Amino acid sequence: MYRKQAKSWAKHLDFTLLDLLCMVLAIISAYWWRFDGHWIFHDPMWSRLVVVMVLIDVVVVFFTESYTGVLRRNKYQELRATVEHCVIVFGGILVYLYGTKQSFLYSRKLLFVYLILSICLEYGERVLLKRFIRYNKLKDRNKTEMLVVAEGVNVERCLQEISHNRYTNYRVVGVVVVDKDMVGEEIQGVPVVATADTFMEYMRTNVVDEVFLDGNTRASTEELGRELIELGITVHMAMIHIDKMLPNRLIEEYGNYIVVTSSMKIASVKQLFIKRTMDIIGALIGLVIAFVAFLIFAPIIKIQSPGPIFYKSVRIGRNGRRFNFYKFRSMYVDADKKKEELLEYNEMNGLMFKMENDPRIIPIGHFMRKYSIDELPQFWNVLVGDMSLVGTRPPTEEEFAQYEYHHKARLGIKPGLTGMWQVSGRSDITDFEQVVAMDTDYISNWTIGLDITLILKTIGVVITGKGSK
Repeated sequence: MYRKQAKSWAKHLDFTLLDLLCMVLAIISAYWWRFDGHWIFHDPMWSRLVVVMVLIDVVVVFFTESYTGVLRRNKYQELRATVEHCVIVFGGILVYLYGTKQSFLYSRKLLFVYLILSICLEYGERVLLKRFIRYNKLKDRNKTEMLVVAEGVNVERCLQEISHNRYTNYRVVGVVVVDKDMVGEEIQGVPVVATADTFMEYMRTNVVDEVFLDGNTRASTEELGRELIELGITVHMAMIHIDKMLPNRLIEEYGNYIVVTSSMKIASVKQLFIKRTMDIIGALIGLVIAFVAFLIFAPIIKIQSPGPIFYKSVRIGRNGRRFNFYKFRSMYVDADKKKEELLEYNEMNGLMFKMENDPRIIPIGHFMRKYSIDELPQFWNVLVGDMSLVGTRPPTEEEFAQYEYHHKARLGIKPGLTGMWQVSGRSDITDFEQVVAMDTDYISNWTIGLDITLILKTIGVVITGKGSK
């Protein structure tokens, strides 16, 4: 019987529960300090907040996947992740207090002390827990005994790749070289214990829990795998070796084929569901704001430049899909025709057009563009699924036609209302290759937490008008 490794939330349940304990200890300590040694659970108001805090933390863990890669983080990365986690939970508490109009009832000083204590306690707990886990992995007496079966030319690579991590649930106790007799020799400190002819006899008379079969061997791995399973042995049958340059790999079934799927980013169904839910909620709120803006700016647009209120153009979306893209019109009706005359003034080094004091912009258009009011109709694109709240900005057909191969990577996801470029200076960035680098970095490192961070930064950028032209 094989012990399947825990996945998803259960994999790091220990971190989740201990983080919750640290948060509760932090607020208990802050209350004790603020109210001269009194017990927080004798106060119904603060007791209720403790329950709310725990619920908020559970929601944050579910939405942001805070513990992804937790065991691979160094101390600096862990400190940053801890601060982000605690600040998001703290922000959720503030939203709850202000949303329920209870903020005046709670001590701000106490809440601030709670935030500092929660960061300190959680960081210390995570560092110590990781040390404990690693120590146990090294000393684990319950590790399974594994044999590696491969051809002589591949065996060193196999050993190197499956044994490079000391913190595994198995130990490699022997090697079987199927195409030559090397019994008695050692490869990377691991003894060669059998040949193809003596392998099954060795399995019958020795303690072996698992066998790793290299998929590059010419031996009949499927037949061998069936024989081993009949002996009660767990078999790990490797597919043909795939270089690690291929990112984000997972195994899937297509028909009768078992395939390795790879992409710049692999998102779970849960992540995509959360992202789409955020898009729908955000789009509905945004369309209300867009309607108010329409009532205010539509008459001004009509007076300053007779013509349609909305500007519609075909843009390129995910992996080359075309869709109708909407904005409030901030330029004169013939702006697209005049663009050819102004190309020599383009401030972007690459396949985007940006120009300071663009003469095609109508008077009110400068104000609308500075505060991104002209972008509000795109909430409709988000609602119908052509765009997302956060993503990469969609190119025009003209720009897309000039893309080089690596530029197309930025179209690997739905385009967004905002993104890395928008919160990093927008028009202050004049190199298109830098925009592409930001977009591909966003796609490769995407998380729900990153989207939330970019949305919050966007609000600040829009309010200040930073980087707009």
